[in-house]
Amino acid sequence: MFQDLLLSLLVMLVLLVMVLIGVAFFTLFERKILGYIHIRKGPNKVGYSGLLQPFSDAVKLFTKEQSSPLVSNLILFYLCPLMNFIFSLLLWVSIPFYSVNFSFSFSILFMLCVSSLGVYTIMLAGWSSNSSYALLGSLRSVAQIISYEVSLVLILLSFLFLVLSFDFKDFIKFQESSWFLFVMFPLSMMLFVSFLAETNRSPFDFAEGESELVSGFNVEYSSGLFAMIFLAEYASILFMSMICTFLFMGADLMSIYYYLKLGIIMFFWVWVRGTLPRYRYDKLMSLAWKSYLPVALNLLLLYFSIIMYCMYNIM
Repeated sequence: MFQDLLLSLLVMLVLLVMVLIGVAFFTLFERKILGYIHIRKGPNKVGYSGLLQPFSDAVKLFTKEQSSPLVSNLILFYLCPLMNFIFSLLLWVSIPFYSVNFSFSFSILFMLCVSSLGVYTIMLAGWSSNSSYALLGSLRSVAQIISYEVSLVLILLSFLFLVLSFDFKDFIKFQESSWFLFVMFPLSMMLFVSFLAETNRSPFDFAEGESELVSGFNVEYSSGLFAMIFLAEYASILFMSMICTFLFMGADLMSIYYYLKLGIIMFFWVWVRGTLPRYRYDKLMSLAWKSYLPVALNLLLLYFSIIMYCMYNIM
């Protein structure tokens, strides 16, 4: 029993190290793509073709002097980035493994619970800085995340009704013949946009509106604490890309095509950032409450009716 637990913890540690390495190279991937969108090269000086640039950035960030506001709530100020980083890594526990690891039959519920905890760290990070810009940024971010979580859960419910399981492994089994992307195309697109809003990415990056909020809730952070917020955001993007692949693109973990699909979804995340301008805040809220919520509810009733009809016929 003890050896099994030790092996599970070791596998989890390896997974988290790989996630952090993936995050490092995802930042390079993003900067390269944005560079080519702008018709320039992107990072290409540190190492061969810029391959060591993420590690150079990490060393620079973690060795810089840490400044903290005089009138801030220091305990919360230092604790929030750390907790945010821990929550973003804790999300990865829910992914299915064929080898020895923690196995969840309620992995989607676990994902929703942990991702909703990130709201508190962002809110407290903005409040504890004792800066009006940071507070405004955190309030925007909290309102945005809570609004989109409502429609996100309703969209996920439609997928759950078709599979009748909370386990990601069942999504893999159900999509061996056909992807949910084709069966539920509008919901899949809505899910992708909701994930963009959940991770505060362009065109919904209102928490970091440089033009009006001077970088938003993280404006007072520097050095290692800023690096932790940065790492948490990119680890969440990687995780959300993986969830998109599981939910509607048929994820066979033993196939190279799974990683190719994951790379395509990650590319979309960056492509959207390089292409679309920032949305207006009132339009963002209108999209969540007046468009996504009613459409998600109607489609939820449709898929619920389909699954009940199928079950009634089988019985």
